[in-house]
Amino acid sequence: MKRAVVVFSGGQDSTTCLIQALAQYDEVHCITFDYGQRHRAEIEVAQKLSAELGARAHKVLDVGLLNELAISSLTRDNIPVPNYGSEAAGQLPSTFVPGRNILFLTLASIYAYQIEAEAVITGVCETDFSGYPDCRDEFVKALNQAVSLGLARDVRFETPLMWLNKAETWALADYYGQLERVRRDTLTCYNGIQGDGCGECAACHLRANGLAVYQQDRAGVMASLKQKSGLQ
Repeated sequence: MKRAVVVFSGGQDSTTCLIQALAQYDEVHCITFDYGQRHRAEIEVAQKLSAELGARAHKVLDVGLLNELAISSLTRDNIPVPNYGSEAAGQLPSTFVPGRNILFLTLASIYAYQIEAEAVITGVCETDFSGYPDCRDEFVKALNQAVSLGLARDVRFETPLMWLNKAETWALADYYGQLERVRRDTLTCYNGIQGDGCGECAACHLRANGLAVYQQDRAGVMASLKQKSGLQ
């Protein structure tokens, strides 16, 4: 039996990864991390979506220690979430949570080990992203090697969105007939607004811009997605 674990936040990217994983694996488990994030509604959104989409199981893991260590506008109410374009170029945005993906992928791998899953799937992306160093392909591959060595078992990290832009990510949801669900039911906004979000933060800007590009050229973007992803 092919089994996978999806690192699942209930946002656009991880939901699209879950949708694809459900089509590719016999059994899919979701793992969501409660790290005292600014908008805890995302945990409820993730629980609802995983159940509706048909995940085999959904584990919510308390990792509150991250909140104590990682200072970010996503972990501290007194640090405002910046609007798109308001932060200095070349600097890490205040929404970067140091060590988040290091911790999440490591813990997801331990869970995968216990349930004998062959893959851990994460929606990180290096093409359209906010400059987070722990979303880079180089980082994911390095951590994957270290984790597999430490567990003495091959656990494969899959990053299906790594080389897709946001328009192509929308196309991927549409390929599986779930574009409207992803648009309506996911929570990507840094200000905690479900669906199309606040329209002001960086996450909303990337999401809305990608959707606009896809809507303007569905055929072209879908063709690009299929070429990159090997979809038929």
